[in-house]
Amino acid sequence: MLKIDKLYKNFGNKEVLKGLDLEIQDESIFGLVGINGAGKSTLLRIIAGVYEPEQGCVLFNDCDTYDDPKIRKEIAFVSDEQFYPIGSTIKSVKQIYESMYDFSEAKYQKFLKMFELDEKDSILNLSKGNKRRVALLFALSIEPKLLLLDEAYDGLEPLIRYKFKQALADLIEDEHLTVIISSHNLKELEDICDSFGILEDGRMLEYGDLSDSKENINKYQIVFEKEIEKDAFNDFNILHLENEGRVYQLVAKGNQEEILSRIEAMHPILVDVLQVNFEELFIYELEGRSKSNDQ
Repeated sequence: MLKIDKLYKNFGNKEVLKGLDLEIQDESIFGLVGINGAGKSTLLRIIAGVYEPEQGCVLFNDCDTYDDPKIRKEIAFVSDEQFYPIGSTIKSVKQIYESMYDFSEAKYQKFLKMFELDEKDSILNLSKGNKRRVALLFALSIEPKLLLLDEAYDGLEPLIRYKFKQALADLIEDEHLTVIISSHNLKELEDICDSFGILEDGRMLEYGDLSDSKENINKYQIVFEKEIEKDAFNDFNILHLENEGRVYQLVAKGNQEEILSRIEAMHPILVDVLQVNFEELFIYELEGRSKSNDQ
């Protein structure tokens, strides 16, 4: 398990993480989302042991990821930006990884083939997408227990993206891998993640099981015989409410049956229930938080 407790991180006078708490279960794929500047990359770097927090701790399998070099060998971090020594080839970078990690030659050969790479290639001359493939190649070749991916799919072609997703699913099942993926493409995350966290203003606004959270938030399209005041919905846990004449769109948190019962008591002509997707969940959660802060 990954456990983060009361985590603070500053850069000069800028407070980036503000007492962040989070727990991620083993063998899960966790989607980390948030607006630009929310602190996603900073959080991943702290988990990887790259940055030292001002306060708090990150424990992976009960070991501190900053203080314990042994546990850091079980963590692979693929940054959004890749840096390699000038003149590096894939083969020369492999030698560096072999000296630092318990490197798997079998995994290296498997993913070298899957990512369609040639180890004699100069990394500097590769496209952005192929540099991303190189980073993923080495991350998977050290057989990590925790894989951190910052904008994981950026630059990957659809077929390679599909193969990579399949590889992750196999590694989770066979080798008990845990994955954290940060991405702006929420539709991509929805396809693969089983849990999620929304990072906002240095704290976790919401996190948990993705399916359960989506089931707890629904969109209700309601038609009344005549237009009613929006105040009639004040007792609902509203994330979003708008109307055009007699037609209302309500996004609310809570048990669907209970909410439908309360809507029926308002005597609508028609009610439709629509499930929200991950992108809508993110938008409505931030919108609901913004309204709460304004009150």
